[in-house]
Amino acid sequence: MSIRMTTSETAAWLDERDNYLIITHRRPDGDTIGCAGALVQGLREAGKTAYILNNPEITPRYLRFVENYWAPDGYEPEYTISVDIASCDLFTENAMVYKDHVSLCIDHHPSNTLYAKTTCLVDASATCGEIIYDILIALSGSISAKSAESLYVAVTTDTGCFAYANTTSNTLRTASLLIEAGAPSAALNKMLFRTKTQQRIQVEGIIYTNLEFYYGGKVAIATITKETMEFANAIEDDVDDIASLPMVVQGVLAGITIREMTSAQDCKVSVRTATPVNAHAISENFGGGGHAMAAGFTIKKTIPEIKEALLETLRNHLPKT
Repeated sequence: MSIRMTTSETAAWLDERDNYLIITHRRPDGDTIGCAGALVQGLREAGKTAYILNNPEITPRYLRFVENYWAPDGYEPEYTISVDIASCDLFTENAMVYKDHVSLCIDHHPSNTLYAKTTCLVDASATCGEIIYDILIALSGSISAKSAESLYVAVTTDTGCFAYANTTSNTLRTASLLIEAGAPSAALNKMLFRTKTQQRIQVEGIIYTNLEFYYGGKVAIATITKETMEFANAIEDDVDDIASLPMVVQGVLAGITIREMTSAQDCKVSVRTATPVNAHAISENFGGGGHAMAAGFTIKKTIPEIKEALLETLRNHLPKT
């Protein structure tokens, strides 16, 4: 059974040890990358040896925040730390060697499986970045501008630049403190939320053109096929956070994005919801999970099969009136 720790206890745990390797999750987003970059920087500033395990799925958007922290060949850590990872199933292939030897997990997902030896889980936190901020403050009393920049990426991307319903007053307080510490908020907001590639625009156009509505407009389903990606000449970086698009339609309570991955039998499904629909409860039916309003799963079925199964499941999760 995993030992649970508070943020202050986690800071003390980190202070007493050394030689760390940080693990990020598959298809890394801004929260896991921002947390990893800030944690390594903070640990190094505290006199520790720390690296990040190279994530082969990193996109150009987030590479700059971690590329100088990749672990060198042959590095043997004494302690492994996962950030923003609810389950070992989300480990990259090169991280699987550590799945039974995770020393510490820092996370905010209610669905966390408590796979690590010790766990700092704050499931009331909108982002893992807020937890890392509290840990670094408890560890050193302050954070550098470099750590603040990475954590600003974490807290903004997981809240849609504070537009999502998971945003709390603590999220906004943390963001304010990060800006005070030197995070270049205007430049980061422009890069992350107000700049789109031509490829992204093309993918969005295809999604909006083919968006399907069910249950009187309460459900919107978007599909992104391999052909769509090829037609738009799009890469992973071009579809970052694209799962939020179906929820912009008035009246939609459940926005589903189904994306073909390596084959027609391997799809990533992202579920976004509004109150009272629970995205985590829906995703649990398919072996996934996440948060109340943002969750997902990966499944080996065709898009038509996934739609049929989802629509049947959604029948039990939508309000009756």
